[in-house]
Amino acid sequence: MTTPIELCTDRLLLRQWKDDDFAVFAKMNADPQVMEYYPETLGTEASNAMAQKIQGLLSERSWGFWAVETLKDHQFIGFVGLHKPSYDLPVTPCVEIGWRLGKEFWGNGYATEAGSECLRFAFDELDLNEVFSFTSITNTKSSAVMERLGMINTQENFEHPIIPENHPLREHVLFKITQAQWSNKT
Repeated sequence: MTTPIELCTDRLLLRQWKDDDFAVFAKMNADPQVMEYYPETLGTEASNAMAQKIQGLLSERSWGFWAVETLKDHQFIGFVGLHKPSYDLPVTPCVEIGWRLGKEFWGNGYATEAGSECLRFAFDELDLNEVFSFTSITNTKSSAVMERLGMINTQENFEHPIIPENHPLREHVLFKITQAQWSNKT
């Protein structure tokens, strides 16, 4: 076990999860709007299991899907971070960047702000060559965040392996940014 790294931006702290985050996260995961681009909402038990897994991975490798809180009022707003998917993707093995924020925090630039700090960490601290992101082809809001982060649509859509066949969310877009592209952007 290692001590999770914390990242900070002008408005946000990316940190290890706290027990107090779980109830807010469960409410978020039960919201059909927040979970619109996932196959289903999550009940409290499934949400807590997910948060515990994220918490454990952060402790194990010191980075991952960080809990995000606002510096202004220390309010937990969701997660943003890096992850090594355990299922087969067209780009396996890889590191992905992802996020999930409560809907009351959408439209404030938080995902882009935290995501940008995560990419800085991925390239400057972890010295990764590339980072991927993916979402359902219908999730234009997440795709827009990926573009704001400087990520490029690879035009290599794929069927997500953990979403049931014939499900309307199964087809995903695949975005990527390389260390060189990040360096040229910053």
